[in-house]
Formats: sequence, structure tokens, C-alpha cells
Amino acid sequence: MELSLDLNKRYTYADYLTWLDDKARELIHGFIRMMSPAPRLRHAEVSKNIYRYLDAIVMRNKGRCKVFYAPFDVRLPKNGEIAYDKIDTVVQPDICVICDLSKLDEWGCCGAPDMIVEILSPSTTKKDVHEKFYLYEEHGVKEYWIVHPKEKAINVYLLQENGKYDDGTLYELEGKVPVHIFDNYLIDLDDIFEM
Repeated sequence: MELSLDLNKRYTYADYLTWLDDKARELIHGFIRMMSPAPRLRHAEVSKNIYRYLDAIVMRNKGRCKVFYAPFDVRLPKNGEIAYDKIDTVVQPDICVICDLSKLDEWGCCGAPDMIVEILSPSTTKKDVHEKFYLYEEHGVKEYWIVHPKEKAINVYLLQENGKYDDGTLYELEGKVPVHIFDNYLIDLDDIFEM
């Protein structure tokens, strides 16, 4: 049965849980954002490589954090309101790292992850670079990576004491990108973008 949802109407996480079809969606401030069905090969390879390295770091640190990849729901409540009918933002980042394990439950993560990685594709560039940048900043995600597979580059934004992201640092070519939440552990860009 085809769901008939009004893209101009506001919804909550309680509504989101009732949508039992195979379409991928996110909710941003109550509004539905349709997601691409499946990533292209390059996107999937880059995601796999980043996940593999982040997970290896976590394992070396005795699992004090957890790494997840899409589809994985991250609920971003406002003002501590965690009731399902009060949460109006649910995203599915490509990759996220959660170090406060009390945020995890059977439905995913409730609260800001420590790190989020979004891998750009032609259909998500505007959303990831603008809309999600401000969303993640607003909710206190400490480290936000925007990955450009075609250009083999990563923009890294770090949350400052004033609650705003810095101007970002671009890592490209044969360089190394630091994972700031893990004491600047370095990952070779060649390893991330290898195909």
C-alpha cells in the first residue's frame, strides 16, 4: 500500500515510526526529506573505508565509542524533549560515532553523536553542505566531516566553545586527515579514496 504523505506538513518521530514502506526518509524540523534509494559505487566504497578506519580506532580504544553507518536513525531532540511525539528531527548520517553510550537504544541514537560523516552525492550536496551543517551545529555534533568523493577531499568542521563550527579545514590530495574526537588520530586520504 502506497503511503500518502504531505511534504508540506510537519511530522514527529511518532509519525515516522508508522511509515512502514521501503522508502528512505529523514525528518528535519518536522518536514520530510526524501533520501536517495542507494548510493553509487564510489560513495559506498568511500563510506566503507571511512567506517573501517573509525571502527579500528574504536577497537584499539577498547570500544569506548561505537561507530554506525546508514541506515541508522539519529534523533535530535530539542530542549531535552525525548518523547516520540516531541522529536521532529531524525537523520540517517552516512557514518556517525557515539561515545556517550547512554544515547543508544533499540531505535538508534537519541542525542547528538560526537562525530558525523556525510558523503556527498549529486542529490545530497545542498542538504549536506547547508541544511545539515546548521542542524548538526545547532544540536552540538562535535566534529562534522563533509566528504567529496569526486574531488578526493574532506572538509572537517569542529564545534567551538561558542556552539558554532569553525571555518573548517580542507584536507585533500595525498594528505592525512585527523580524527579530532580520537586525539587527532591520522587517516591517509589515499586509504579513504582507494578504489
